[in-house]
Amino acid sequence: MGVMMVIGLFTYRIILRALGIEDYGVYSAVGGVVTMFMLVMNTVASAITRYITVGLGKGDPERLKTIVGTSIAIMAGFGLLIVLLTETAGLWYLHHKMVIPPGRMVAAGVVLQTSMAILIVNLLSLPYTAAINAHEHMGAYAYISILEAVLKLAVAAGVWYAGADKLVVYAWLLLAVSVLARGTYAAYAAWHYPECRGRLRADKALVREMGAFAGWNFLGSGAYMLNTQGINQLMNLFFGVGMNAARGVADKVEQVVRQFATNIALALNPALTKSYVSGNREYAYELVCKGSKYYFWVLWVIAIPFFTDADTILNLWLGEVPPEAALFTKLTLLCFVIDFTPGTLNILELANGRIRRYYIYTSATAALAFVLTYVAYRLGAPGWTGYGIFALCYIAKAAVMLRIAHKDTGLPIKDYWQKGLWPALCPGLTTLLVVTSVVSFLPPAWWRFLVMTLVGVVSMALSVWFYGLTEGEKAFVRSKLPFLK
Repeated sequence: MGVMMVIGLFTYRIILRALGIEDYGVYSAVGGVVTMFMLVMNTVASAITRYITVGLGKGDPERLKTIVGTSIAIMAGFGLLIVLLTETAGLWYLHHKMVIPPGRMVAAGVVLQTSMAILIVNLLSLPYTAAINAHEHMGAYAYISILEAVLKLAVAAGVWYAGADKLVVYAWLLLAVSVLARGTYAAYAAWHYPECRGRLRADKALVREMGAFAGWNFLGSGAYMLNTQGINQLMNLFFGVGMNAARGVADKVEQVVRQFATNIALALNPALTKSYVSGNREYAYELVCKGSKYYFWVLWVIAIPFFTDADTILNLWLGEVPPEAALFTKLTLLCFVIDFTPGTLNILELANGRIRRYYIYTSATAALAFVLTYVAYRLGAPGWTGYGIFALCYIAKAAVMLRIAHKDTGLPIKDYWQKGLWPALCPGLTTLLVVTSVVSFLPPAWWRFLVMTLVGVVSMALSVWFYGLTEGEKAFVRSKLPFLK
């Protein structure tokens, strides 16, 4: 993850300069028409990984081969649906609704088609990457991921020196990288795992079972997709590709932060699920509370430097950026913190298994963000309004999540507030107050970012120690850091 993050940040700097703000805005807006379906991948991938892991645990090779074959059949079905939607509704939307700069419609069409092809390649490779994850061969996953990151860096360098239309070259080269990387995943899985080679078979009953599992998850993912890529399209309609470019910069920062958050979740989620399923509910409730405050602390300490010096960070990283990029970055990180912090409630509900009502209510609450943003833009509100509406709707969604989790699993609402949210918020607000107070005495400069980062980390660590940790947690920290004894 560290290698990929460094390469990814450097690659993004090169490609933004090579394409320019306008062409990057075109890629962000047009590619988003297709890449909004990427959340489908995440939803179905979790279902596939779950079923393959269960199959491995039962030790039935024939059943495992059926699961993989069924997964490939499901992915092929999704691929055909995406082709149909892209070649009909996608093309119509591109030519009749999107705001594309004069002379860039042909390039935008290439971006649409290659983005669709990349998504289909990724879909078809999902069963193979899921098998690698289920077998826990993370070394192979890491090396192939680093290869993909290096190839994308090479693409950025190639686009920089390309003599033809740089946007078109970029779109085709990204497709080539996707085919090579995903083909490598498939080849590795077929070489090492018997269930991924030979004649694969699909099972109709399993298709229905896996589809039902993924379907309700997709409802929640669909609401998030509507509130991210959907609002990105609203920005294009009301403000043009320049605003999309600014949002693209903010989204790239969020992707880096999301990598860290996802790794924390991977460490905590299995323990939470196993404890609840095994009947140890008190421990599961404890993990729900601790997980939320840990999520918040890590995300907050990363976000603090951007809250105070986003302009400096973006200028050091990318050079020239769209005017709204710094503001959008601050708001994007704030929204991500609000969305990710109560994520343990979602894991608790999935462990419980009765997710129909949960996803109906939470998805309906979240979807209000898109509707209200559209209304606000129609009334002449500025672009940043969408972020404010998102934040308010997702605070409401968190309240709904907590209420339903209480009814379905017995999680005490008072405990979640006292042991989860309040210990998270108190150090966070204290750190923000300290950093804001210090930054007001320092002139704008590149070194101020370094000072603010140091002040933020130290003040957050002290605040967490005195206001956020329980005595048991402090004892654990002392056991790992002898100088605190």
